[in-house]
Amino acid sequence: MPFNPEKFIPSAEAEIRSLVGKQKAIIALSGGVDSFVAATLCAKAGVNLQAVFVDTGFMRKGEAEKVKAAAETEGINLRMVDAQRIFIDSLKGVEEPEKKRKIVGELFVRAFEKEAKSSGATFLVQGTIAPDWIESGGLGRDTIKSHHNVAGLPKDIGLKLCEPIRELYKHEVRMVGRTLGLPSYIYERQPFPGPGLSVRIVGEVSEEKLNIVREACDIVEHELEKASAEGKMEKPWQYFAALLPSKTVGVKGDERSYKYTIVVRAVKSLDGMTANFSHVPPEVLQTISTRMCNEIREVGRVVYDITNKPPSTIELE
Repeated sequence: MPFNPEKFIPSAEAEIRSLVGKQKAIIALSGGVDSFVAATLCAKAGVNLQAVFVDTGFMRKGEAEKVKAAAETEGINLRMVDAQRIFIDSLKGVEEPEKKRKIVGELFVRAFEKEAKSSGATFLVQGTIAPDWIESGGLGRDTIKSHHNVAGLPKDIGLKLCEPIRELYKHEVRMVGRTLGLPSYIYERQPFPGPGLSVRIVGEVSEEKLNIVREACDIVEHELEKASAEGKMEKPWQYFAALLPSKTVGVKGDERSYKYTIVVRAVKSLDGMTANFSHVPPEVLQTISTRMCNEIREVGRVVYDITNKPPSTIELE
């Protein structure tokens, strides 16, 4: 039977009221569709909700400002927390992606425990969806990659969980968001990993690399959205840039250069469980490559990832 968001919404609201009741809840409002839909469901259920945006330093360009503006538009009570230094320092010397995810996940929850204590919250609302817990493994399933809101949760979290969209897939969450009346810039927004840009840097994270990949992601998003708006291509389901750890030789003028390589990734998918790489027109890829090499001085080579999922995952880490 096809998913019906109009039936799902009142059922989810009733479950939220039954679970949370008059207790106070706190939610991580990342700016993505999952957390916004979860927050809106709680608000419509009459829950006493405090939304918190933790700036980990791993966010996209202008993310904090966009989240704040969107929350104000939707009437969501939002508190901004600057934790960039703590998160960035925690990943010094860490190269293994699963370790990165679990470090970021635990710090993330600890930040919310601190906010919860000051706010009196006893529930943590999360925008966990089906691919998150499926890919995180357990109950006989292999761990593909740990999602910070599932396998990254510390066992002594100290907060009860409320996950109103846990059984939904991304396209179903978007349907709920549209039915709830959220603006298209929220429910159509492309997915973004919980650990943010830290898993779009292959290997160890540094502030220099964060600045590089943040600018590169911004260029990819701008150019692919522009190309799709102009009818040059179908808009991908997810699209971004990732930074490889090694440098390659190039030439600038008459001199040898030695700079980083950026991987551009764009995929078509329905629910994120499988994906095919997008066929981006060569002239669009050329524009992206030219802009990156001209505007980001540390970048000397740009490649396009043409691997499907499986065998790869969508993100590089």
